[in-house]
Amino acid sequence: MLMAGIFAAMLIMICINIPIAVALAMCGVLGLLFTEGTDSLVTIALDMYDGSTKFSLIAIPMFVLAGAIMNAGGITDRLINFVSAIIGFIRGGLAMVNIGVSLFFAEISGSAVADVAAMGSILIPQMKKRGYSKEFSAAVTSSSASLAIIIPPSIPMILYAASANTSVEQLFVAGVVPGLLGAGGLMLVAYLFAKRYNFPTEDAFRLARLRETFMDALPAFTLPVIILGGIFGGYVTATEAAGLAVLASLVVSAWYGNLDFSHLRRAMLDGGIQTAVVMLLVAASVLMGGFLTRAQIPQQLAEGILSITTQQWAILLILNFFFLIIGFFLHSAAAIILVIPIVIPLITAAGIDPVHFGLVVTLNLAIGQQTPPVASVLITACSVARANIWEVSKVNIWFVGVLLAVLMLCTYVPSVPMFLVEYFYR
Repeated sequence: MLMAGIFAAMLIMICINIPIAVALAMCGVLGLLFTEGTDSLVTIALDMYDGSTKFSLIAIPMFVLAGAIMNAGGITDRLINFVSAIIGFIRGGLAMVNIGVSLFFAEISGSAVADVAAMGSILIPQMKKRGYSKEFSAAVTSSSASLAIIIPPSIPMILYAASANTSVEQLFVAGVVPGLLGAGGLMLVAYLFAKRYNFPTEDAFRLARLRETFMDALPAFTLPVIILGGIFGGYVTATEAAGLAVLASLVVSAWYGNLDFSHLRRAMLDGGIQTAVVMLLVAASVLMGGFLTRAQIPQQLAEGILSITTQQWAILLILNFFFLIIGFFLHSAAAIILVIPIVIPLITAAGIDPVHFGLVVTLNLAIGQQTPPVASVLITACSVARANIWEVSKVNIWFVGVLLAVLMLCTYVPSVPMFLVEYFYR
């Protein structure tokens, strides 16, 4: 009864526009107060501080900063030119360039919102100028940006690893194949749209242009090599790789000699605000987590579901449906921080690999970023394109279908995402 009252109070606070982190903290305090009295509140400030200062969480502001430097330093423009030289000659080539550059940018920023803000401001006006509808331009930019939380480094994966006490490096490795599959599927859908609506091609393929753009973008290619090579090779942790990403982005931007400091300052401030929101959520979740643990709620949930079925496929189906639903209403960071501590005992009891489950959760939340009413990435893309969110959603449903197909494949054929993890770590 108390649990139902606590969650009802939190839902009411969220509905009246109280920030999720504040609602989470207040409900956690109420739960502790009712179950253990005022003595349990003595150390809440220290508990919140300790919860938000985990070493792995330092990677979040570092990856956000690296993405800001990359965009302000002219690296993004060179990547667009290179990808355009490779696939721009295909019908609808600019849409595929959009997807291809998002694939690369995801490896630096780890943030889908940062990706769509950076790529969208450059590519959406160009697509509209070349005859693409604003709805299609926003849809392809939004869906491809969600690759940023599938492909390493991924901020939601870092949060999941901290919440589930599992390896963030293994999660990063598990995200590589699904990310590539997702990119390929999105490109196929974009090509089918281009054929149907006769979207334009870009310049004809020329080897000389490919060579020129490759040499121009060559310094930028060192960034994923440093980040992913360091992590996969076991030379650095994810947090250390984030620091290297910042340093490498600064060096490459200095090499190009066109770092826009006013743009960088603005991007750093936005990144700082984004990081502060996430860290406040993490700190608030400590209070709710303490209450849930003492009230044995996760264990009761595990026992309840296991009394219905012990089949892994059925448990994953139930949890997939659950995460898809909460993705409609919660941002990815809030969903992970609020729900993962509750379901981890169920995952453990069912014998499901926590790394595999982390990828399933991440894919679900990537889809949630595309589904209104709370669709942070889709809303950002619509804002840039000045398009109606419901009209964009009619187009975007085909791209979301690709992400759903990848989700089902990774859920029920775990060897697809996990074989690289087995090869590198087990």
